[in-house]
Amino acid sequence: MLIDTHAHIDMDDYSDDFSEMLKRAEENAVQKIIIPGVEPAGFARIFELTEKYKNIYGCVGVHPEEPDFYDDEAEEKIKYYLKKPKIVAAGEIGLDYYWDKSRIERQKEIFEKQIYLAKEAGKPVVVHDREAHQDTFEILKKTGAKETGVVMHCFSGSPEFALQCVKEGFYIALGGVVTFKNAKKMKEVAQAVPLENLLVETDSPYLTPVPYRGKRNEPSYVKYSAEEIAKLRNISFSEISDATTKNALKVFHIE
Repeated sequence: MLIDTHAHIDMDDYSDDFSEMLKRAEENAVQKIIIPGVEPAGFARIFELTEKYKNIYGCVGVHPEEPDFYDDEAEEKIKYYLKKPKIVAAGEIGLDYYWDKSRIERQKEIFEKQIYLAKEAGKPVVVHDREAHQDTFEILKKTGAKETGVVMHCFSGSPEFALQCVKEGFYIALGGVVTFKNAKKMKEVAQAVPLENLLVETDSPYLTPVPYRGKRNEPSYVKYSAEEIAKLRNISFSEISDATTKNALKVFHIE
C-alpha cells in the first residue's frame, strides 16, 4: 500500500480521465491520495472530492506564490474547512523566493498566520519551501509548528538541511525528482533521512518520475519514487511502502 501525500488531482489536467486515473492508482496499490490547496477558489472542489471518494483527502491553504489571495475571507474559509474531518492539513503553505523576491515579508506574514490556523485546528502543515530554506525553518520553529506536525513537501534542500528538519520531528516528502539521473542531492537525501520521517508524493501533474518524465504525472506513478528510494537504501520496496504509509497515516491523523 502507498499513499500519495501530495497530488493536485483537482486540476483540469484530469478532467478527461479522472475515474480512469483513480483506477490506475488503485491498481498500483495507491490506496489514499491527499490533494493540497493553493487558493480559496479551489477549496470547495477539493472538499467535494473528499466527500465523494472514500480514499481522497484534502488540505486547504494559500500558496506562497499567491499572496494576493490571502485576506479575511480566505482566512475564514481555511478555518471552516480545517474543521472537516477529511481536510487533514493546512497546505500547501510556505515561502517561495524563486520567482518573486519583492513580497517576501508578505509571504512570511501569511505563512505564519496559516500555521497558527493549523495549530488552532490541531492539524499539520504541508510546507512549500523553494530557495527559502533558512527563513522557512526559522518560521516553523518560531511558531511551534511541529506541535501539530510538519511535512516538507517536495523537499529540495541538502541532506544536511534534511537532517536538521528531522531533528525537529518534521517529515520529508520525496517525489519524482529522486528518480532523475542527475538528482544527486535528492538521492543523498533519500539515503540520509530516517525511515520514520519519510513520505512519498507525486506533486501531480508536475515532476513526473522516470520512466514517464515529460508526460503528465499522476498518483499511480508514486511507486517509481518509492522503488528508487528502496534501491538507494538497499532495502525492499515493501519496507518503503510500509514505512511511508505508516508515517502518512500518523502525521495526517488518518484512520
